[in-house]
Amino acid sequence: MHLGGRFAASGSRPRGASLSIAGLVLFSIVTADAAWPRTLTHSPKHHGPRLAALTPEPFLRELAAKHPPSKPSATGCTPAKFRIALDVGHTAESEGAISARNVAEFVFNLHLAQRIVDRLKGEGFSETRLLVTEGKAKPSLFRRVAAANALDANLFLSIHHDSVPDSMLEAWEYGGKTSHFSDRFSGYSVFVSHDNPDFAASLRFADLVGNAMKAEGLQYARQYTLPIMGRNQHELLNKDTGVYRYDQLVVLRKTRMPAVLLEAGSISNRDEEVAMQSPERQEMIASGVTEAVKEFCDPRWAILGPL
Repeated sequence: MHLGGRFAASGSRPRGASLSIAGLVLFSIVTADAAWPRTLTHSPKHHGPRLAALTPEPFLRELAAKHPPSKPSATGCTPAKFRIALDVGHTAESEGAISARNVAEFVFNLHLAQRIVDRLKGEGFSETRLLVTEGKAKPSLFRRVAAANALDANLFLSIHHDSVPDSMLEAWEYGGKTSHFSDRFSGYSVFVSHDNPDFAASLRFADLVGNAMKAEGLQYARQYTLPIMGRNQHELLNKDTGVYRYDQLVVLRKTRMPAVLLEAGSISNRDEEVAMQSPERQEMIASGVTEAVKEFCDPRWAILGPL
């Protein structure tokens, strides 16, 4: 997610991202696998940061009082009928952040999202849809929201990879080119919007995702509470699961179903970038997300298995 960092402005699809796209209203659904590129993809153009606005920071107890825990998403949830809109963050035209080795965030998002879809469908969630939106950044946000709402999805999850504001980046040489990195921060993070029409359910799913990431041995990103983040600073809603509040995100506040955004890891961190590229880390995250979806669909699943 571009909360700062360098952004690709290339209008062409990144090399190595092999897509098979079937048209649907306002968006594209990718159904075929795309192998991770054998060589790292270089994006020739990028531009400066766009920083997010700081959100209000009331105590979590106040939020909980106004939004009591919601009931389970479905009574006797049937996975085959449970519709999940899995959003690939950014587009081929607006690629998001650029990694320490010059790979577009969109490429990372696409490959991880495809792996999550495969895992979910393998567990019986056959109505999972992978949303790949085309176009420039801002218009694409409303297209993906409209697409998810048109699907009448039960759950919306947007997949991203993290970076840092430009002021925190350092230069280094990679592949004969000047690249930029920050090894200072790492980890996943989960975002929800208080303005989502079902904030309580969004927060519940976000906590399930965070718990699942912890169970896989992953740590959440701590930097969003620090003053150094400036306008990228966000309220930490759960210090155990790494769930943050980000009210202004269009894909979280305008969707008509519980909605969560997952920053899977930092691609500006050189070590974590390598980890995020690996099938092992992608499978770890896909497994965690799937377990979270199972329990959100029906809390009894975690104890009894498929019902």
